[in-house]
Amino acid sequence: MGDTGQVYQILLIEDSPGDVRLTTEALKEAGKPFLLSVVPDGVEALAFLYREGRYRDAPRPDLILLDLNLPRRNGREVLARIKEDSSLARIPVIVLTISTAEEDIITSYKLHANCYIIKPVNLDLFFQVIQSIGRFWLEGTAGSIAGEVTNGT
Repeated sequence: MGDTGQVYQILLIEDSPGDVRLTTEALKEAGKPFLLSVVPDGVEALAFLYREGRYRDAPRPDLILLDLNLPRRNGREVLARIKEDSSLARIPVIVLTISTAEEDIITSYKLHANCYIIKPVNLDLFFQVIQSIGRFWLEGTAGSIAGEVTNGT
């Protein structure tokens, strides 16, 4: 861990197992100690954030990576709920999606997303983007990687 001893809590809201795996590996290479929790849809995401049911002991995330195209409840709905709730609104939410639609970008920022990033198709570029997110949004000194992943499925 870094000098502060802080392990960053990251919530990844993503339904693609391949993107979960790639994001996990890229975060490990970003050089920040983290614990990654993964939920596959918007309903599970809100249960996690509100610590309901099996998520009653869920950690409060330091950062949320949110896909827009989710089953059961889409990312826009999740983002709106997060940002309208004073207990959650300060958590940075990075929209990480394949959507290049201008309407999605504008809507995400209107809903107070902290950042909108289009997932690169190129593997090396994807790793660079995720590592940049880790370096920019997570403060502290780089150290060894906790790298634990919990899966909400």
